[in-house]
Amino acid sequence: MPPDTDILHGNEDELTHVIIYDVFTPPVASRIYAYTNLASYEAMKFADPKYNSITAQLRGFGKMPEPEKGKNYNYTLAATKAFFTVAHKVTFSVDTLKRYEDKVYGMYKDALDDSTYARSMLLGENIGKAVLKRASVDDYPQTRGKPKYLGSNAPGKWRPTPPDYMDGVEFCWGDMHPLVIDSSSIFMPPPPPAYSDDTTSAFYRQAKQVYDKNKHLTPEEKTIATYWDDNPFVVVHNGHMMFADKKITPGGHWIGITTIACKQSHADAVKTAQAYALTSIALFETFITCWEVKYKYASERPVSVINEKWDHNWLPLLQTPPFPEYTAGHSTISAASATVLTHVFGDNFAFHDTSDMKYIGLQRDFKSFIQASDETAMSRFYGGIHYLNSSLVGAKQGHQVGELIWQKLKLTK
Repeated sequence: MPPDTDILHGNEDELTHVIIYDVFTPPVASRIYAYTNLASYEAMKFADPKYNSITAQLRGFGKMPEPEKGKNYNYTLAATKAFFTVAHKVTFSVDTLKRYEDKVYGMYKDALDDSTYARSMLLGENIGKAVLKRASVDDYPQTRGKPKYLGSNAPGKWRPTPPDYMDGVEFCWGDMHPLVIDSSSIFMPPPPPAYSDDTTSAFYRQAKQVYDKNKHLTPEEKTIATYWDDNPFVVVHNGHMMFADKKITPGGHWIGITTIACKQSHADAVKTAQAYALTSIALFETFITCWEVKYKYASERPVSVINEKWDHNWLPLLQTPPFPEYTAGHSTISAASATVLTHVFGDNFAFHDTSDMKYIGLQRDFKSFIQASDETAMSRFYGGIHYLNSSLVGAKQGHQVGELIWQKLKLTK
């Protein structure tokens, strides 16, 4: 049998592949990671009595099923079953998951006695079902029939952007029921610079700053922008031909960094499951807070301003995602993830990031999680899809949310 941690990492990798294949938007991907990883942890924690339940400290969860006293269990198998019980209900490509699961379950079937195997599978399934009860009332299913969000042509307001002019993604996400924070408006940042045609105004100057920077990017700045792009669905135009380039989501990138940190620190199976759960909570909570800000202010993207004022043909280095500009989502979720991971694994945790290697062929070295998240914030400015102010303000909110999550949760007895 492979080590327990290898099973948990394999489960995570398989889910990430399916999220990419199914083309889930970044907010929806964060929800998938949150519920699957909470289910996995709630089963895995029984392997070490010093770990507390996380769901017992979150909003909206009922009491989790527990193992029978005096009976044998394999908690890695239970965690795997819990993980995929949830994954089946929150993804589309279930057949792909089942093929992977059959291989994993087959190994345990051969290694365990029948009663331990069946008991572990049942515990995992019941935990997964308990987590899904919470997912059924978090406002996601309730908003699937929402109308399209097409923005406004009012000055300074978001509207669909070139080259594909897609409608706004998940404009109700700020209404999702959070897990830890009190509300989606927690740590609400100040409003963005007000629209103005005055060449000395903050609004005008921030747009001009993006335009000027994108005309003079260094090779390193281009690499940084490309590395952290993490746009899950980029439509590539080549003459009359169009095709979609699928990549990892921003949240998936930080899940990958969590994998690297767990392996590098030789974290055991329970700490590994906990690290995945905490990173996923940070992602879920900050997508809610960021999307609340985005659609509250509905700020237009740099490409809309620049096309109107200076250059009708200009396009940013990165393809502009289809949702309002302020604040920068990747900056927000990266800062929260980095804050949580710093608490779990320590400050100045140097690592070699290969999370994107199989998707875009790039890898980078970082001296700490915070350095990586700071680079992420700058990448959105270099890529021409965010104003610098939006990236920095988003990062501040992300740090605040990440710190709050860490302070609120009691993880060990």
